[in-house]
Amino acid sequence: MIELAYQVAEACGLPLWCQDEAGPYATRPQPGASWQPEGHPNLQPHEYLRDGGAKLMTLFRPATGEVRAKGVISVTNAVLHPWLQEQLLSILACEEEARNQQDYQPALLEQTEEAAQYHQWETWLGWHLSDRYPPVRMILVWDNLAGHRSDKMVSWLFQHGIMPLYTPLGGSWLNMAESMQRILVRRALSGQYPQTQEQIIEWLEQTVAGWNQDPTPFVWNGKRRERRQRARLKRLAGSGAAVLAYAS
Repeated sequence: MIELAYQVAEACGLPLWCQDEAGPYATRPQPGASWQPEGHPNLQPHEYLRDGGAKLMTLFRPATGEVRAKGVISVTNAVLHPWLQEQLLSILACEEEARNQQDYQPALLEQTEEAAQYHQWETWLGWHLSDRYPPVRMILVWDNLAGHRSDKMVSWLFQHGIMPLYTPLGGSWLNMAESMQRILVRRALSGQYPQTQEQIIEWLEQTVAGWNQDPTPFVWNGKRRERRQRARLKRLAGSGAAVLAYAS
């Protein structure tokens, strides 16, 4: 279901966002490469102050590359849920404003009957949700944690037309926010020595701001996967037939 959402949601007029929490990142020398004069490597102290760490709450839209993030000291439900609700409401408001503009031109796929099916709860849930809930307006991919599945949070999502899709156990690779976080953290902390929690948060948020100035969209099942798929095939005598390479 998550893979299907990555492939069709945006084309059907459903913004898809991924959410995850990165960290903790401690106040210690961080491993990583750095540019130094030849023969003068960057040396990190072997003794340092253990002054806690910081985490990064992240919302990521693969189709545009946009990132919304906030650095925090801890990510409890009392911290994450209010921030997430605030961001999701802001996103929905921006989407509604864009649709109301005169120059808005929806994609052709948005206008088909097939696309309309993806705005129905039955398509994603497998059963009819009460009519008191609005149609699906957004897809949210995030981890299968107990706090994410609380009745209060799930009810709030449904009331605002947000369909949560939970990654299965051992399937965190389905959450593209994790890939985005690895890029941000490497840019912010690689080879550095943050000495306070506030410094870690500042560096992470500055990196997010820099990324959003020229974001890179992510594509599910892109060209790299297609190349891997072709590499697994062995063509037969130049015809259209093929067998799996490892089966030959």
